[in-house]
Amino acid sequence: MGLRESKKLETRQLISDCATRLFIEQGFEQTTIAEIAASARVAKKTVTNYFPRKEDLALDHHEAFTQGLARTVAERGPGEEPLTALGRTFRTALLEHSPVVGFTGPAFARMVADSPTLTARLRELHDQREEALAAALTAAADADPASGPAPAIAPRAAAALIAAADRLLFRRIQELTLAGRTDDQIEATLIPEADHLRTLLAAALSNHPTTAAW
Repeated sequence: MGLRESKKLETRQLISDCATRLFIEQGFEQTTIAEIAASARVAKKTVTNYFPRKEDLALDHHEAFTQGLARTVAERGPGEEPLTALGRTFRTALLEHSPVVGFTGPAFARMVADSPTLTARLRELHDQREEALAAALTAAADADPASGPAPAIAPRAAAALIAAADRLLFRRIQELTLAGRTDDQIEATLIPEADHLRTLLAAALSNHPTTAAW
């Protein structure tokens, strides 16, 4: 990475950090772009160049989030089934207390929960995550001649079930965070709950034309 690219990443992170601090202190709706620019000591135009949507200043992991499930399917190992890869990746993120699966800390979780704008944006991001997964499952099925022809809606149906479980786990982490649980306590609670959801998904998708048992 060159010096110019490194400087851009530093500036982006600085703006994001300043915005997050102000959002937590003042509330998302109450904080202006001008205040964020002043805090980061940059021009308002610089803020909007890096973050065209105000919501993305708070939810700045949105690309990793929306593409995460799809990327796991696309980059899984040779012979690894999509559901196996998704289960392995979620377990890793859970053990790492990754913000992408919902570990954000109580102050940030409260800020999102108290903002109608951010709550709506998070629903949009979950929808985009599901759509990207459906596209990845379609590509996986098309690349596997052994799976045979499948109805066009099949990958979308599988993605809808998987994404529903994914949303539930994300919501559970947020709920437990707001209830005052530590990250380690949340991890201990979520491991058996995630295992139970995987069992339900395996039963639902065991004979699915685009997936195999988890």
